[in-house]
Amino acid sequence: MSIDEEKIRGIGKVLNDETRPLKERFRALFSLKNIGGQLVIESIEQGFKDPSALLKHELAYCLGQMQDSRANPVLINVLKDVNHEPMVRHEAGEALGAIGDESVIPILEEYSKDPVIEVAETCQLALNRLKWLKNAEKSSDKSSENPYASVDPAPPLPVKDVDELKSILLNEELSLFDRYRAMFSLRNLRSKEAVLALSEGLKAKSALFRHEIGFVLGQLQEEVSVPYLRAALENPEENEMVRHECAEALGSIAHPDCQIILNNYLDDKKRVVRESCVIALDMCEYENSPEFQYADTLNKISVT
Repeated sequence: MSIDEEKIRGIGKVLNDETRPLKERFRALFSLKNIGGQLVIESIEQGFKDPSALLKHELAYCLGQMQDSRANPVLINVLKDVNHEPMVRHEAGEALGAIGDESVIPILEEYSKDPVIEVAETCQLALNRLKWLKNAEKSSDKSSENPYASVDPAPPLPVKDVDELKSILLNEELSLFDRYRAMFSLRNLRSKEAVLALSEGLKAKSALFRHEIGFVLGQLQEEVSVPYLRAALENPEENEMVRHECAEALGSIAHPDCQIILNNYLDDKKRVVRESCVIALDMCEYENSPEFQYADTLNKISVT
């Protein structure tokens, strides 16, 4: 289905209108992601001028998920710009890995040594993903089927045993890439034991790793992880990138307890945590409603 250009521009205006509620702008962003194309990339690019780190981080995430190499120059500029918050630059690096274009290897190699550890680790992961993609074409190490629609920063391991995967996940001596592979294998098992194993990962040393655990637990939407996510969100010493991801995971789980927890942090000292709770509460509302689609802005835009 082809979408009228004026409709796309209309959704782009919603996305980039700082006077609109953040939850509306997020829904507009995901509507654009689902459409894709050059005009969408241009609309998303404009959003990187916004003061919200949370929104900018989500812009980069969506560009990566679209897997359109025309977004590479935009993401490279974001990765290079040290005026952007670490969580935004990290997401740009991860998005470059998600797109999977080998032409970005030199830039990823350069920023794999970035002084901001979350940025450096992300670029190292992205390089490993590109290397894996190249080798996977020639080997039997194929990625197992992903029950989720996401393009992940690492492919799952061909292992089904929870104890073995948990051992890899929590082994600080192994590479982040191998531990991420174990993480996504556990996610794909979707069992209570796998969720509890993943939840233990919120104690890992790497903030980047902990934040990805939060993201994965949000995908799983299992109530058994709520106490772990809550503990991370409630810890004022925790990295804001981790707290943000745990807040959004609670929003995806959407249990009434999650709503109570999230409401407690709408006035948090950290802007990205406050805004994450706003978005998470909107997700709670969506998950508990008869709405068919979260990214629904296309149906609400009228072009005159």
